[in-house]
Formats: sequence, structure tokens, C-alpha cells
Amino acid sequence: MNIEKELHSRSGSICELCGANNDLKSFEVKPSNGTLDQHILICNTCNNQIENPEQTDANHWRCLNDSMWSTAPPVQVMAWRMLNRLRSEGWPQDLLDMLYLEEDTLEWAKATGEGENDEDTVKHIDSNGVQLQSGDNVVLIKDLNVKGGGFTAKRGTAVRKISLVHDNSEHIEGRIEGQHIVILTKYVKKSN
Repeated sequence: MNIEKELHSRSGSICELCGANNDLKSFEVKPSNGTLDQHILICNTCNNQIENPEQTDANHWRCLNDSMWSTAPPVQVMAWRMLNRLRSEGWPQDLLDMLYLEEDTLEWAKATGEGENDEDTVKHIDSNGVQLQSGDNVVLIKDLNVKGGGFTAKRGTAVRKISLVHDNSEHIEGRIEGQHIVILTKYVKKSN
């Protein structure tokens, strides 16, 4: 049995990234030694956008919300790479925060350097210079008047499971006294 036939069998004859069922072909996920375990079955649309990053249509890749949960490591690798390529869009970062890859699969995903170009990535840094991640807990280091909330959030107040504002490195979001608010990163420090 050749690789493409085995891929059709594994995938049910649909694109393993977007679910399309026409114009399918084998795609080798590099670096590779040419085995089935390093190939995926994809459609022409996915192939063209992978090969030509300038033609990438971010909305096409919303399909990764489903395909990133594939049990096939090469599908996981390509989902991770495409989400990293698109993370400036905002929503891909949320998916990356949920995506778990085994250590060797993550190493494979990073092997091409995809996702390492961090100079244009928004980083949220707290008052101590520590990078914040979505889901972190922080503590206020200053009393803050909550506009529209009618109360003052006191210094030392814990804010649990923050979310990041993806297009602004100085803003995070969290809940204080039941209110969902935006907080400046310079007024918080990361906690455990």
C-alpha cells in the first residue's frame, strides 16, 4: 500500500486540516525521513497557504479548532505551526494556549523555526518584568478606581485566571468583585 492510500484510510478521505474532501494529496511534514508517520493528507487550499504564507487567509484556518485535537502527530505539528504563523490575529493564541503536544512532537513542530519570530508578538509583562500568560493569577500592586464599577480595587487584591488583550501588551482582563475589567500590566505582579 502506498503512502497516499494509507493517508486516505487514516483520514477517511478528507483534508486532515480543514476537512475538505476534494483535490487531496499527500504532504510531507518536514523534517522527515519519508515515512507515513510524517505525512498528512491535505487539500490544495491548505497546501497553497502553507507553501505561500503571503496568501494565507486567517479565516480558512479556523478549522484548526477541530483538527488540532487529531491523534496523528503530523497533523498536530502542522496545526501548531499554522496557529503560530497566525497568532497575531488573536484567536490562534487562545487555541495555542489549549493545545498540548508531547515533548518530541513539540520539538518536531519547532524544528523549522515556525513560531520563533517573536519580535512582532505582543508580550504582556508585569511590574516586575515577568511575562504573563493567559490563565495566570496576578495581584494588584496599587489601589485602582474601577471606572463604571463604582468601587476601588485595593492593593493586594488577587485576580485569578487573567486573559490577555492580544493587540495591546499593556492590558490584561480579569474579574474583581464580579466585574470583568481591563487592568494595566504595570499595576500587577504575577502570583502563584
